[in-house]
Amino acid sequence: MFWFLPIFAFGMNQMPTTASQGTVTTVRSGGSALREAFAAIVILVSITVGILIYVFVLGNPNNFEGGDPKNNPLPGNYLGVAYKGGVLVPVGIGLLLITIVMSIERFLTLSKASGKISMEAFVHQIETLIEQDRIDEAIALCDKQRGTLGNVVRETLTRLKLVRDDKSLTKEQKIAAIQKAVEESLALELPMLEKHMTVIATIVSIATLVGLIGTVLGMIRAFAALATSGAPDAVALATGISEALVNTALGITTSTISTIMYNYFTSRIDDIVYRVDEAGFIITQTLQEKL
Repeated sequence: MFWFLPIFAFGMNQMPTTASQGTVTTVRSGGSALREAFAAIVILVSITVGILIYVFVLGNPNNFEGGDPKNNPLPGNYLGVAYKGGVLVPVGIGLLLITIVMSIERFLTLSKASGKISMEAFVHQIETLIEQDRIDEAIALCDKQRGTLGNVVRETLTRLKLVRDDKSLTKEQKIAAIQKAVEESLALELPMLEKHMTVIATIVSIATLVGLIGTVLGMIRAFAALATSGAPDAVALATGISEALVNTALGITTSTISTIMYNYFTSRIDDIVYRVDEAGFIITQTLQEKL
């Protein structure tokens, strides 16, 4: 079912280094277009896969009495029971797949953003190097860290080298330039960290609403079966109850997973931003002491 997972490459590609500026520009434009289309591709593919699973897996005739999906599911066959959830089931499956795909993509992206060196250890090493005025070694360490924190600190240290010996700037102007470098670098990194988070956050609400709509439709069908004259239609009653319960379970499950993953990723982003602020504060304080 997860044959579409290789499209993660759209959201994870890094721009390769090349000697040709024209080639770099072309590759960046193409990579940017793919990243922008990543969410739309995931949504369309996930919904399509959800429909295919509903029709060919849940709706497999072997799951039903007499080999007919119109009949009751075989005893203990939960695939057939899920099929009886109705037309909103493939939508619910699609939302669940979107959540899984986006969560994996965010996990990989944030793991990469955390860098190859522990952020806590990195900040400590940077503080030591800056205090010893070993700026070039600190910049080299940033290149080894290769994460969001390393990128921001590298740009900040590069700005520090430019303004530190500039006699035309006052101490306050130099400090302001360093602080601005931190803010600008972080502003460039944040969109990558927060990208696609709105999709996960939206599914938290949408999955619950889809499940609720399916529940209401199922109960309408169940009560319609009870309202028939004479003996109630047992098949229609069971179908209505199945539709209500399946959609409720699917919606709540998807919403729960989305909520957990959204909060987890938000906490990781906050931790990265905190480390950036900490590193910026350390650099600023060290600059104040040395000027």
